[in-house]
Amino acid sequence: MKEITAKEVQQTVEQGGKLNLIDVREVDEVEAGHIPGIIHIPLGLLEFRLPELNKRESYIMVCRSGGRSARATQLLESNGFNVTNMIGGMLAWEGKVQ
Repeated sequence: MKEITAKEVQQTVEQGGKLNLIDVREVDEVEAGHIPGIIHIPLGLLEFRLPELNKRESYIMVCRSGGRSARATQLLESNGFNVTNMIGGMLAWEGKVQ
């Protein structure tokens, strides 16, 4: 499984880089604060929403601490997606939140 740190994601975002971030937390968690520009797909709905995603794109999975996003990364990898897990999740995020 490919991994990226929250700091690496933050630096890319702050430099204006385009990332496809998918936050797999629940609605209330995302409403409490999320990285600007994320795609929100709760983990429990991810397998049903795979047709919305593009296999030619790369995705970075985000959750609270990295566990759910690791499961989401495995699910997407097993379905042929280019995907990376943001280790440490939002607990490690020090950038802007909405």
